[in-house]
Amino acid sequence: MQYLLSTNGLTKQYGRHKAVNAVNIHIRQGDIYGLIGRNGAGKTTFLKMICGLAKPTEGEFTLFGRSGKEAYRCLARVGTLIESPGIYPNMTAAQNLKLKCLALGVRKEGEIEELLRIVGLADTGRKRVKNFSLGMKQRLGIALALVGDPDLVVLDEPINGLDPQGIAEVRETLLRLNKERNITFLISSHILEELSKIATHYGIIHDGVLLQELTGEELLSRCSERIELKTDDTRGACTVLDGMGITRYKVVDTDTIHIFERLSDSGEITMSLAGHGIRTLGITVKNEALEDYYLNLTGGGVNV
Repeated sequence: MQYLLSTNGLTKQYGRHKAVNAVNIHIRQGDIYGLIGRNGAGKTTFLKMICGLAKPTEGEFTLFGRSGKEAYRCLARVGTLIESPGIYPNMTAAQNLKLKCLALGVRKEGEIEELLRIVGLADTGRKRVKNFSLGMKQRLGIALALVGDPDLVVLDEPINGLDPQGIAEVRETLLRLNKERNITFLISSHILEELSKIATHYGIIHDGVLLQELTGEELLSRCSERIELKTDDTRGACTVLDGMGITRYKVVDTDTIHIFERLSDSGEITMSLAGHGIRTLGITVKNEALEDYYLNLTGGGVNV
């Protein structure tokens, strides 16, 4: 399958410490890919490598179907906002964008006005950026990343430190850009609950290692309310569930089945299994929140 961006064993080592350790991610055109991890998990280092701002110690990445030196030549099609937006506080939003356009050789008529409209800053006029709210500054940073019509936009913690209104503004901007311009986003964050409102795919990184890569649907299914059935005969248990008319279930491993319907019928399920000579090793109803799932996966509290 052709990916817009994929990495193969991408590693960055500082001395004896591997900030990023053999990470493989896969992003398709049109995805909103959320890279989830605590502060210090390796998110920013990873983003810097694929944006050409840091050299990998090992591994490589493929960008728009090209690898090696050819991939670096494609970086003109990538917009970036890593760490704080590089803006001039005594200038207006339009003046900041004009400087970026000049630096990239962008001379498209009406480009600045269009970018300001897209990120919701069209009415800022002569207001200097130093008087912007944090949310407005972040949206200006996104506008700067959009100069030159990139196909991929990389954003590092774009909602960090924002109030609820600022988060909503940034979220709506990203969704609109993804829908209207088919821009692919790679967004890092340590706030899974917020990112889950826009992301289509996820990579969960911890201590530099990618623990999981999954779709939005897969993440929600793992966090939804369910019966967790433990048995030493999953094949026989599935036959019993089918006979009971239960169809929404999934065999998770050799001794675990997740059942997503008839959540109040755990007693009936147990009795039916026993009637067919199948032992129930454990049966519980679980409802795991997104953040709980993330914490259980990474083994501790979020470092915010």
